[in-house]
Amino acid sequence: MSFEGADGSGKSTQAELLHAALAAEGRDVVLTREPGGTELGEAVRTLVLNGPTMGVWAEATLFAASRAEHVEEVIRPALDRGADVVCDRYVDSSLAYQGIARGLGIDAVLQLNLAVTGGLLPDVTFLLLIDPGVATGRHVDPDRLEREGTALQAKVDAAYRELAGRFGERIVSVDAARPPDEIAREVRERLRDRS
Repeated sequence: MSFEGADGSGKSTQAELLHAALAAEGRDVVLTREPGGTELGEAVRTLVLNGPTMGVWAEATLFAASRAEHVEEVIRPALDRGADVVCDRYVDSSLAYQGIARGLGIDAVLQLNLAVTGGLLPDVTFLLLIDPGVATGRHVDPDRLEREGTALQAKVDAAYRELAGRFGERIVSVDAARPPDEIAREVRERLRDRS
């Protein structure tokens, strides 16, 4: 399972709440994030989010490198032992940000990521939708991407909505303008409906 949405949409909060709910049921569940989740991933996170300006393909391939390591070290081993994995961002972030919003193309970015992950996609992705202006107002210490402002965030919001239409069998859109506990209830209900 993954959580996606524009920066400030509440992805991290919802990932943590779902992790806690599944763990409370006695399930083996791993909570992780992208970029991050591994030593390499955290280094890439620092570089991409707080480092210098870089080209779009450099950005996309750094995220893909982090994801490759993440799948190999964290996600596949957890899945192989039968654990649930809750990931704060995954492939759809690259499709939205670099594929659509930055113009590299969905198919090119998807092929790159399918290659580095061995084709691993989430069973379900919860897309938290919120007005980009509201989401931008939630940033306390904005990173390099967030500092690009509302124009990028509006493109990202539109990109995620496009992805929800294209991958509707996997992506579940959720109104993220509500209180976190209400969103968490809906996520758990929709997850049960898919089981």
